[in-house]
Amino acid sequence: MQSVSLLETLTLQAIDDRRYLHKHPELSGKEYETYKFIRSRLEDLNIEILDYQPPSVVGYIKGTNGDKTIALRADIDALPVVEEGEKPYLSKFPGVAHVCGHDGHTAILLAVSEWLSKNRDRVEPNVVLIFQSSEEITPSGAEALVKQGVLENVDSIFGIHLWQGIKKGKIGLAHGPMMASADDFEIMIEGFGGHGSMPHETVDPIYVATHVIQSLQGIISRSLNPIHPGVISVGKIEAGTTYNIIPNSVKLSGTVRALTLNTVNTLRHQIVQITDGICSAFNAKGQVDYILGTPPLVNDPNESRFVESIIRASFDEDVFELVDPVMGGEDFSHYLLEKPGAFMFVGMGGEKSIYPHHHPKFDIDEDVIPDAIKLFIEILKNYK
Repeated sequence: MQSVSLLETLTLQAIDDRRYLHKHPELSGKEYETYKFIRSRLEDLNIEILDYQPPSVVGYIKGTNGDKTIALRADIDALPVVEEGEKPYLSKFPGVAHVCGHDGHTAILLAVSEWLSKNRDRVEPNVVLIFQSSEEITPSGAEALVKQGVLENVDSIFGIHLWQGIKKGKIGLAHGPMMASADDFEIMIEGFGGHGSMPHETVDPIYVATHVIQSLQGIISRSLNPIHPGVISVGKIEAGTTYNIIPNSVKLSGTVRALTLNTVNTLRHQIVQITDGICSAFNAKGQVDYILGTPPLVNDPNESRFVESIIRASFDEDVFELVDPVMGGEDFSHYLLEKPGAFMFVGMGGEKSIYPHHHPKFDIDEDVIPDAIKLFIEILKNYK
């Protein structure tokens, strides 16, 4: 009964914290008030603060054994979105909003931190608590912390995402690739403009761009192994000033997604090769700026199966769900390139969480917060 009562208390505190953070969102790299809020809370709990660059906050608690060290991570940044809706905890800062769930992740890890401060004698490994800035941008906060050495003495790392994409009441993960890389590209095509009535005297970059766009999709269908997913999407085309003038240049901007580093390398090479080849064939010039973002998120199978065993033992029989990989990106992948670990989805899709992540009306179903807290706690109690 005592643990249930404590979980209820932690949940109420997490909901209060989450609503406060939701009303006071801060963009990536600018989360200094959030930093102060988290740091103050950890200090009140007598949790050691490690020396890492703000606005990330990293706490540390020594375990009863100390032979192993695990890390738990939450992201703390918001998005440049005008929030919509009538919730009482609506963002107070127009154009900035927690519409991905990071406010919930932060509140959950703060609750776990409080549990740890009260139950140090029940946890064998040392615990590193990572409250990470700048998940939503490139270069990411995870990459920065890895470069600062946050995982040097860590054996395993675990993270969660409150996830609208799976049903409320489910907790899911994949034993291997789980989320995609997230790279960007810009292609500049230089032609030779002129009057629209005399195209033979021009090198029409718009016409060349249509061939490039079509051929990029051929990379997916003809250069990739069909069982290795990849996505190339052109989301922006900039060209021209009026209807009857062929412009000098066209700029294409887009995104690339893949589930393995080999696929990323194939897509990158092929985008450059196809752009060069097509532009040369039409007497145009092509320049590709390929912007590496987050790598694929690949769970370590040993750690993910450990988490599966925790879920099956600690929750109802039908809670665990083996999820298909998604093509969205997540910078937790930087940690998994360095150390084994697992990333989990805590499902919340349903009536209270209808809108997808990054939608102006996105909201967390706070009913799932206790499950997320419990999941982290059970990992801490059972990790050997």
